[in-house]
Amino acid sequence: MGFYENFPENVHQTTHFAVSISNKRLQQALTQTLHDLNNETFCLEDVANPSIPQCTIIFEFGIAEGTSFNYLDNEETEKVLKVIRKKPLRVMDFFCAIRYYKRQKERKKPLKFDYYMLRFAFEKKSVEVQVFHERGPRHVSPREVIGFIAGKVNEALPRKGLKPIEVP
Repeated sequence: MGFYENFPENVHQTTHFAVSISNKRLQQALTQTLHDLNNETFCLEDVANPSIPQCTIIFEFGIAEGTSFNYLDNEETEKVLKVIRKKPLRVMDFFCAIRYYKRQKERKKPLKFDYYMLRFAFEKKSVEVQVFHERGPRHVSPREVIGFIAGKVNEALPRKGLKPIEVP
């Protein structure tokens, strides 16, 4: 559970965060946040530097299990939270599809989607996040994906649990 056997070695972005809460609480907040973001609509400007005017985006997240990913619906989210309650995971891999829609009058026109893989590797007081861009136009950069998710996880916590740290 949580580990994707074929995660790419060469990633497009790596970011490190200092963590001020337990890995168990962080993993619970991360899982619940990604579940809550599933199929929620955002303006592109809320997530990234907009490269397309009047564009909305919808996220879809799945969690790894062996060589595949399972969509984080209510049932899958409960399953993951149950595993974390017993013992926090060392690594959590997720698939992220970002669907883009251009507003044209009263209709939305679908554009090409972005497909990302994210790896969260947990240490005692830190987490490393790796992002691999599988394919798509990159209207949202790997750095912006990490920043958006970290911001949403921090919003879900009573105090800021993730603080970016610079690694030389």
